[in-house]
Amino acid sequence: MPILPKGHPKLLNAWAFYDWANSVYSLVIASAVFPIFYKIIFKESGRNYVTIFGMQCKDTAMISFVTAFAFLIVALFSPILSGIADYVGNKKSFLRFFCYMGAISCIGLYWFNLDNLFISYTFYFFGLIGFWSSLVFYNSYLPDIAFPDQQDRVSARGFSLGYFGSTLLLLLNLAMVMFPKTFGIDGAEEAMRISFISVGLWWIGFSHITYYYLPKGNQNKQPITKAVIMNGFNELRKVWQQLQENLALKRYLYSYFVFIMAVQTVMLIATYFGSTEIIWKNPDDPTLQGLDKIFQVEKTGLIICILLIQLIAIVGAFITSRASEKFGNIKTLLFLNAFWAILCVFAYSMKVPNDFYIMAGLVGLVMGGIQSLARSTYSKLLPETEDTASFFSFYDVTEKIGIVIGMSIYGIIDQVTGSMRNSIVFLGVFFVIGFFLLLRVPKKALS
Repeated sequence: MPILPKGHPKLLNAWAFYDWANSVYSLVIASAVFPIFYKIIFKESGRNYVTIFGMQCKDTAMISFVTAFAFLIVALFSPILSGIADYVGNKKSFLRFFCYMGAISCIGLYWFNLDNLFISYTFYFFGLIGFWSSLVFYNSYLPDIAFPDQQDRVSARGFSLGYFGSTLLLLLNLAMVMFPKTFGIDGAEEAMRISFISVGLWWIGFSHITYYYLPKGNQNKQPITKAVIMNGFNELRKVWQQLQENLALKRYLYSYFVFIMAVQTVMLIATYFGSTEIIWKNPDDPTLQGLDKIFQVEKTGLIICILLIQLIAIVGAFITSRASEKFGNIKTLLFLNAFWAILCVFAYSMKVPNDFYIMAGLVGLVMGGIQSLARSTYSKLLPETEDTASFFSFYDVTEKIGIVIGMSIYGIIDQVTGSMRNSIVFLGVFFVIGFFLLLRVPKKALS
């Protein structure tokens, strides 16, 4: 195993390559193939509910609750993991552990079925935890392997590798799903199950390029004490105390907490919404007889929407960046919040595929833009400090807690009212609140 000096090109490329390895989870499992698979197995069974621990819960509400609980665990343990990551000598072991946890859980999704839902949801739950927890250690490596003037560039390189790598595997998986016989696979459902295995193998396999070159860590030989474990929480408390003296940053975070809650929730449930609420077939069409043909139309439509979002998101991020340069961060974020609120209202009334295609294009246009601009705005509002890691840890925990609340509210409304449409409109209210909270950020804050 080579020991490369800080800033070495091979070391930087190896670190960035972990994005290539793990981004397949966020695209294939969280956004694309698994949500389609999840809805189809319920439709094939002729029911839309699950019974766990003697309680009956709507299928879409259940996946929202499981996702919310997983993010709650990540939010609670992220500060602990961050504290350990800053102190322990072998960060690579932690990174590898959570990588394997997530990847093996993805492989376990191959056996996801309605007869054994507890174990099935457990695989989904630990896949999510493995992905987000591994990122804690992955991100903590950046200052160890790159000098300050290299960090922005190598971070962007990781993002680019992640996008291209995950898109390549997604295209292969989608080809398997749409043309299973070409690949010698017995049906689209089996192709989806195989795609879950491909994600796990891809994640584990390519991550070893990263492990080969990354150093073990800070090489601290001292034992992990209670103080070390609680250090992450202590850092968050210090950030909160500093926020009381920074009016602009505090008010911005209030707004961010509200609107990012809605953004992330919409992104996590978009495919489930499309599969459940959109009428993908004309009941009078004589060419669509039988479940297989009906599901093929639905799968094709959802796949087109996913690819639309992926492609248009690139253009959207560029447009948002240019708009912020011309009009300023806050004004651009105000527009994006208003735009998202209108999209939520539109989502309530859409029923046919063409409406969903239009929605997919519009969501792609503002999806990546609002996230990247929100993060850069936060960065610009930070006080002059060398402890930016603690401030961004606070930022990440804020996002995770927002997702927990957003997914929980979404699931509760879906469960109580029986419709995801009511939930999506309620999320629009958060964008409106975020809009008005942004108006309270001092205008001179970013001048």
